[in-house]
Amino acid sequence: MKTDITKKTGATTTGLGSLGRRLALGAALVALVSSSGGSIAQTVPDDATPAVGLDIPKNLQIFGKVDPNVRKPTAIVNGAVITGTDIDQRVALLVAARDLKLSPEEMAQYKLLTARQLIDETLQIQQAKTAEVKIAPDEVNKSYETVARNFGKSVAEMRAYLRGIGSSERSLKRQIEAELSWNRYLRRKVDINVGDEEVNAIIEKLKKQQGTTEYHVREIYLKADPDRAQEVFNQAQQIIGSIQKREKGEDTFGYYARLSDATTRATDGDLDWLSETQLAQLPPTLVEAIKSMTPEHLAGPIEVPGGFSIIYLVDTRKVGVADPMDAKLTLKQLSVRFAEGTTQAQADARVTEFAKLSQTIHGCGEVAKVATALGADVVDNDSVRIKDLPGPLREIMLKLQVGDSTPPFGSAKDGIRSLVLCGRDEATGPRIPGVEQVRTSMENSRVNLRANQLLRDLRRDAIIEYR
Repeated sequence: MKTDITKKTGATTTGLGSLGRRLALGAALVALVSSSGGSIAQTVPDDATPAVGLDIPKNLQIFGKVDPNVRKPTAIVNGAVITGTDIDQRVALLVAARDLKLSPEEMAQYKLLTARQLIDETLQIQQAKTAEVKIAPDEVNKSYETVARNFGKSVAEMRAYLRGIGSSERSLKRQIEAELSWNRYLRRKVDINVGDEEVNAIIEKLKKQQGTTEYHVREIYLKADPDRAQEVFNQAQQIIGSIQKREKGEDTFGYYARLSDATTRATDGDLDWLSETQLAQLPPTLVEAIKSMTPEHLAGPIEVPGGFSIIYLVDTRKVGVADPMDAKLTLKQLSVRFAEGTTQAQADARVTEFAKLSQTIHGCGEVAKVATALGADVVDNDSVRIKDLPGPLREIMLKLQVGDSTPPFGSAKDGIRSLVLCGRDEATGPRIPGVEQVRTSMENSRVNLRANQLLRDLRRDAIIEYR
């Protein structure tokens, strides 16, 4: 994995792949579900009693002094108890679903962040109930079925899976209830109206900014008092390490962003597209880091007033200008695999031959002839966007003319490849959004802002005891 060092900010920049995609409801719930550590034997089943006829030794020995059927509270939120078991079951699903291998320090961090998430969930459910917002069991069950389907399981199989990994059906359903309750409460209590004049003003502003650069940024912010600065800095480094370990398609960044101290926690840390003017309003250390980054890279920990930030640059674009990266290509790919047992000398000779013959291609009509000479396979694809290719190939494809081929690329394991450009459909049309797109964006932004204000007030007024 590529790593650069941003010298002036002390931030590490690491290539991540595409993390900008939103998760579906089921996957989003899974990304938020977390808990660690207790062994499966210490988890209390939620809706079952011990079976009769267990294979229990006659001369058994009890190991340890802790009664596994006693749930000791770790926090009491306005009278509602959050137990260590609650936290363990949440982390258990996150760890199992992603097949994570966590160090003791990482596990402790996951448990700490999960405890904060459970406190917020409890406050959200309590507030919704004060407004007589009711979520019927059938609604929770329907969403639960969706999650199970996303796991490729039936409801019964999902229940068995959760218990097998040390989690529970109750834990996941509690997460679902909190999501549904809070969303319904917001729809009832938050009235957002965006007028036509506001929308038109935004569109006119975008037209004036046409051609300037915008930056799509995500953030994680961690508050740090002076006496805790080093501790929080270390936590931020652990978070970066966890994000770097993510599997393809995982939004580990979004998980941590939902637990950060920024107002963007409600949008998985998404600051959306920032204009040059908006970017200038951020702390100078962040501005410097963002402008020095390339898309799909992570930077941090970056010191900012009051704490540290981790940022991810999703993409950049020119306002109102078609993005060359959106051009669709028609390609032919030649590929040659190395036979098992190929020596380094043989591989080098094969690469040299491949490079020499591939450079004789002048148009896709000659691909078949060269493929025969090389003993190569040919694959056609007529709908590849430049931005969907790996970074190094993007830069090459932007410069190629129709009929040209890329230099050979590949690895000892996967063999050698070359792409031949057969055609290009350039991206067309301005990128200035329409009226309804602008209106929806403004409404969502204001709802998220109001939601964070409400949750902040709930935290401020809550009575929370830690045990």
